[in-house]
Order: sequence, then structure tokens, then C-alpha cells
Amino acid sequence: MELEQHGPSARGLRHYVQLVREAMGLSGDSSCVQLEPPVNAYLALEGRLSSFPALDVALTWDEENGWALAVEARCCDDLLVLSYLDSGVLPPPRTVARFAAGMLEGTLHQHPEPPRFRSAGSADDLPRQLAAYA
Repeated sequence: MELEQHGPSARGLRHYVQLVREAMGLSGDSSCVQLEPPVNAYLALEGRLSSFPALDVALTWDEENGWALAVEARCCDDLLVLSYLDSGVLPPPRTVARFAAGMLEGTLHQHPEPPRFRSAGSADDLPRQLAAYA
């Protein structure tokens, strides 16, 4: 899927990520969205995981697997995904916030395998679903 910079699906994705940020109670602009395939987003989180106290934590979203919680590896720019949210590619923002909060508190079971809800570039209704958030 490739999204037009100012098209309704791209605007919807940016707004959807903003809604997740707000549901998390995050301040400032701590997110970015990449519109080139595979379409993805990054949202820096406040707080640390007890199992990785020195590493920054982030939520990531991609068009195939939806949301995941990851830590930023110190040795390179790579992200180490710890768990995927298994609630579909576009779950409600509050569901994403509960997932992230539960992971930060250590109360959620991890799902380390990518769920593969769809394939990048699939001819489905994801662009329409994103546009609904515009």
C-alpha cells in the first residue's frame, strides 16, 4: 500500500496515531509516519520496561502486523520487538493504549510472533478504514 502524502488515507493514519498518542496520555509530538511501502508508524513512549531499564520503549505500527511494543537497541538503530497486539491491524486507540500500559507494567502476556493480519499492498479496505480517521 502506498499512500498519497495529502490523501485521506494518509491524513487518517496520522490522525489515528495522534489518537493513540492521546489515549496514552503522551505530550508533545513523539511520533512519525512513513507513507512508503510498507506503511508504518513510530510512537516513542515514556517509561521503561523493568526487563530493559536502560532502553527506550516505543510502539510501532505497520500495515501487515498492526501494533507492536519494542525497545531501541543501543548498538544500532534497530528495534527489538517484544510483543505484538493481536487485535487486528487497526484496533481502537484505547485498546492500543491498554496494551502498551500493560506491557510497561509487566502484566500482559507477550506475543512475540508477527500476526500477519494482511500482506503489504493487499487489495483490501485498509485505505478506506484509515480514511475514516481523517
